Amino acid sequence: MKYVYAAVFEAADEGGYAVSFPDLPGCYSQGDDLCEAISMAHSALRQWIEYLTDKKQPIPQASDIKSVATSQNGFVNLICVDVKDGRAVKRTISIPKWMDDKVSETGLSLSRVLQDALAERLQ
Repeated sequence: MKYVYAAVFEAADEGGYAVSFPDLPGCYSQGDDLCEAISMAHSALRQWIEYLTDKKQPIPQASDIKSVATSQNGFVNLICVDVKDGRAVKRTISIPKWMDDKVSETGLSLSRVLQDALAERLQ
């Protein structure tokens, strides 16, 4: 699911940028330069949404970017993240007996191998 929130970037006195999300109280980040601040803002927003989802808390409605105020030292930028549900689900699969024997012999995790193969195939 995709989420878009307004982030406020404030130039810090010591350099870099502090980032806050007015619609997500407590969601903050920072970066040594603008590129890093934007990257860190993406990470912070993704983690915040994942946290709210895990705790079964409501995800706040995003404000219109035009309604977000900043100081003279700041600006507003939209941050978009795609949050995937990372919870494990149990599936029943069938593989040939000889493969199952080899998996057991080698100590491989069948779940890990399947996840890696699916991630590669789906990208």
